[in-house]
Amino acid sequence: MAALLQAEGDDIPPQAKPTTTPPPEIPESRDAFYGYPEERTFQHIEEKMWAHRRGSDARSDGAASFAGSMLGHGVAADARVPSPFAEELEEEAEEAAKSAMSAMDGHPPETVLSSELVHLFQSFQRCLELRDKYTRKSCQRLGDNPKDYDGYFQGLEDESADVNGVKPDAGLPARSSPSDTKQAKRWKVYPSPPPPHWHWTDDKEAVSVDGGYSGSGKEFKFEECDIPGNHDWDFKIDDKGVYQVYEPDQATPAFDIPNIREYFVDLDYILGVISDGPTKSFAFRRLKYLASKFTMYSLLNEFQELADMKRVPHRDFYNLRKVDTHVHHSSSMNQKHLLRFIKSKMKRSPQDVVIFRDSAELTLEQVFQSLKLTAYDLSIDTLDMHAHQDTFHRFDKFNLKYNPIGESRLREIFLKTDNFIKGRYLAEITKEVMTDLEQSKYQNCEWRLSIYGRSPDEWDKLAKWIVNNKLYSHNVRWLIQVPRLYDVYKANGSIKTFEDIVINLFRPLFEVTKDPASHPELHVFLQRVVGFDTVDDESKAERRIYKKFPYPRVWDTNQSPPYSYWIYYMFANMASLNNWRRLRGFNTFVFRPHCGEAGDTDHLTSAFLTSHSISHGILLRKVPALQYLFYLKQIGIAMSPLSNNALFLTYERNPLPDFFKTGLNVSLSTDDPLQFHFTKEPLLEEYSVAAHIYKLPQSSLAELARNSVIQSGFEMELKRHWIGHEWYLPGAAGNDINKTNVPNIRLSYRHQTLLEELDMICAKNLGHGSAGRRDSHGHGHGMLPTADNVAARAMARH
Repeated sequence: MAALLQAEGDDIPPQAKPTTTPPPEIPESRDAFYGYPEERTFQHIEEKMWAHRRGSDARSDGAASFAGSMLGHGVAADARVPSPFAEELEEEAEEAAKSAMSAMDGHPPETVLSSELVHLFQSFQRCLELRDKYTRKSCQRLGDNPKDYDGYFQGLEDESADVNGVKPDAGLPARSSPSDTKQAKRWKVYPSPPPPHWHWTDDKEAVSVDGGYSGSGKEFKFEECDIPGNHDWDFKIDDKGVYQVYEPDQATPAFDIPNIREYFVDLDYILGVISDGPTKSFAFRRLKYLASKFTMYSLLNEFQELADMKRVPHRDFYNLRKVDTHVHHSSSMNQKHLLRFIKSKMKRSPQDVVIFRDSAELTLEQVFQSLKLTAYDLSIDTLDMHAHQDTFHRFDKFNLKYNPIGESRLREIFLKTDNFIKGRYLAEITKEVMTDLEQSKYQNCEWRLSIYGRSPDEWDKLAKWIVNNKLYSHNVRWLIQVPRLYDVYKANGSIKTFEDIVINLFRPLFEVTKDPASHPELHVFLQRVVGFDTVDDESKAERRIYKKFPYPRVWDTNQSPPYSYWIYYMFANMASLNNWRRLRGFNTFVFRPHCGEAGDTDHLTSAFLTSHSISHGILLRKVPALQYLFYLKQIGIAMSPLSNNALFLTYERNPLPDFFKTGLNVSLSTDDPLQFHFTKEPLLEEYSVAAHIYKLPQSSLAELARNSVIQSGFEMELKRHWIGHEWYLPGAAGNDINKTNVPNIRLSYRHQTLLEELDMICAKNLGHGSAGRRDSHGHGHGMLPTADNVAARAMARH
């Protein structure tokens, strides 16, 4: 009918043709979320397709390579049932191998890519390149930090370095001898870590099994710390709100830091990629394939993994090194511990003057008298600090749980570093928690301390609190969290513009980098600081009131800037600082923000560009294309299912097991033991609940523990001792099963699967005039990794 109308219309003179206005073009929604109806539609189509296909036609991508990987990584020959036609099958396999070899030497069998797939792969590759650019310019890769040089590690090639080690597709770096490599200055860990074999003693001395001693003394001594001299370079904040470093008599900044326009252009590009319909569908299918592939791997190799683990002497889940990569310091103790501490202070130190309120100094006894409470009255229920069901999707109520008995004055007395007693009570309970960690030996923490940006002296106060109270432990490192509370500070008159926060946060850090003697305690404290974090309720609505965001010096409205704006100015100033500190031989920092707990897609996209790793990330389950990018780059995700269960997502719906099956770099963390946990060892409690609910085997728990160490900011010297001498190499090459208890076949599977995905993304259609990457035999990768192609390439390598 349409053709008939068109034919009739051709006979009508041009002036007689009816004029119709074309319908308005409605732009496609830039929403990266993958809806439930779309998911069900694809599942129904796939089920119908498989139901109508013959069994002989049902071939899966990567099947041959999967089988080859299992046969090539430790599966016992006697575990396979011998076939009565073994000789005939071997002859057929040899003939197939010969034909595949001849095909590869001549014209390789290609699966020609459509223009849509070519564009899709190029978009993914561009996203990966953008992340590499930002991590390189901010010095967040392995080898950029002077702490990585322990006397053995000599750095990585620029094109092979990534945030967690060698890139999976870069190959193994050539081992260079000390004679032909420029020796980097060895980083000194002070106080010195315990010797390899030691037992805990009451006097905090590290004692080896033979009774010998190690280290420079029993405790940290500030007088023994080295304070370097002044540097002749200078710094100042530019008109765009970023601190720039200048060489003497130079007007051009010494380091290339992405400006805010470049950042938002790159951010918009990635948002466009992950919101594209075909891209979402493609990523969703690949993620489903990867999860199903791991399920198949587990079925085939469960007993082999268990046998490998049983052959390892001494090592089991309890004596694996684990790092709690996401835990807030002010809630690092459990409720019973805090209750016991408060009661002891009420009984032993009731006359301590602890607070100044209403123009009067009050003792601890007077404070509790005003609350009409005694030590006997206090209980866990009275403290009421556990996050119950009333905090679900109520972040405001959760914040109130930090107040013991609902009283902010008790929080100020017991859980603040800057108060009337200069944080003495919090320092005492911190030492008790450190003692518990040292007794456990195998559990480590990265505690987060707050710098608010309200005044420039916050850094010095915090550093003096750490140094004067000697809060140093071999099991603890620190991160600095910056609450995004611009609107609160603006309302109470603490600041005038957003630039005030930037200055208060970063000016002291640039001053101590230029001249450590200007802030000696801060210089020493920063040696144990791993990186930066930014925290707040992500579910807050972000209303864009500007078409183009103003620079910080003119941002003076009452509304707080959006998440992506905060992220840029944290990243850009940290990047400039890192380049200068690296030049001076000081340790650098990484960016590990809270991200993806709630809120919009651009939160996770901003973190993908700028961050070393993230905390939470549960919203990745709704953004398949971005989740796929996180998988390809192996970005660390510190997940806290018990925390999410109380605030945003019930435990059984948490995507942790799905992320783990897919192959994302996930670890377990506690977040707030004071609010979510009951036992003395909250990290083990987190592992225990996950193992029971998600039915995780011992090998998976060991892999999660290994991931936590890799994501952490502990020094290279310690990581070598904990998880292997060359832990930064990809796959089984970087694994030491005697230290990690992770079977080599597990990491070989992870590495090979990731390589196949990267090969597919980097493949280019030879018909479009571009050559793909070449392997060691010179064969092009310009084809989809179907079972036949991957198997042919695998056979060509052997």
